[in-house]
Amino acid sequence: MAVRKTRSGYGPFDPSSPEPYKVSRSKLDLFSECPRCAYLDMRLGVKRPSMPSFTLNNAVDELLKREFDIHRANGTKHPLVEKYGLDAVPLADERLEEWRDALRRGISYLHEPTNLLIRGGIDDVWVNPAGELIIVDYKATSKKIGPSTEDDLYDSYKRQLEIYQWLFRKNGFAVSPTVYFVYVNGKSDAKAFDGKLEFDVELIPYTGSDAWVEPAVYDLKKMLMSDEIPATGTSFGGGPCEYCSYREAAGKILLELHTKNKKKE
Repeated sequence: MAVRKTRSGYGPFDPSSPEPYKVSRSKLDLFSECPRCAYLDMRLGVKRPSMPSFTLNNAVDELLKREFDIHRANGTKHPLVEKYGLDAVPLADERLEEWRDALRRGISYLHEPTNLLIRGGIDDVWVNPAGELIIVDYKATSKKIGPSTEDDLYDSYKRQLEIYQWLFRKNGFAVSPTVYFVYVNGKSDAKAFDGKLEFDVELIPYTGSDAWVEPAVYDLKKMLMSDEIPATGTSFGGGPCEYCSYREAAGKILLELHTKNKKKE
C-alpha cells in the first residue's frame, strides 16, 4: 500500500492544520473523475497505483519546448503557428521556467476561502497582439488516425488546460478563451525504422471554460473535511471507476479467504 509521509503542505490532508494544503492540477482532476479515489489519496494517503513513465512522450515534450524556445528568444512565430494562421508568438517571460516546473513551483494560487494552494506545471504560453496569454499543451501519441479536432480530445485534457486558464486568471493575467494542443502523432507506415520516428503535427484549438474550477475547489475542501467516504466515480468508458471496482472486488475476496482460514484454525 502506497501511503505518503506527511510534511508541511504535503501528504494526507489534516483537517486541524492551519497550513495551506497543496493540491496539484492532477489531484483536482482526480477529484473530478473519482471523488473516492481522491479521498483515499488526499485524506487517507493511499494513492492509486502509478502508471509507467511515458519516456518517449517526455522526450517529445522536451524537444518541442526547445524548438519553441528558439522562436521565443527571437520573437518570431513558429512555422506551425504560421501554417494555421494564428497571430501569436511564444511568450518571453522570466517566470516561464518556474511555471513549467510542476514538481517544485509551477503556476499556483492560494484559494483563501478554502486554504487550498492549487498549482500546476504548464508546457507553454503564447501571447497574441491583444496581450492575452494563450495556454498551450504538448501531446504525443501514435494512432492510425491521429486527433485533429477538439472532439478527438479526452475530457481530462480539456480540464487540464481549463485549470491552467483559471490559475493564470487568478494571478491577474488576461487569458485567451482559446487554448491550443500541439498534437504529434507518430507515423507507423514508413518502410523501415532507420533509427528515426516521424510525426504528423496538428494544432488543435479548444475554447475552454474554467467556470467549473472554483466550485470544484469548494467541493474538494468540503470532501476533505468530511469523515464520510464519497461515492465512486466513473472510468473513461463511462462505467464505474476501475480502481474502485478492483479494490472492492479484491477486498471482498480477501475478506472471504481470511474468514475461511480463521474458521480452519
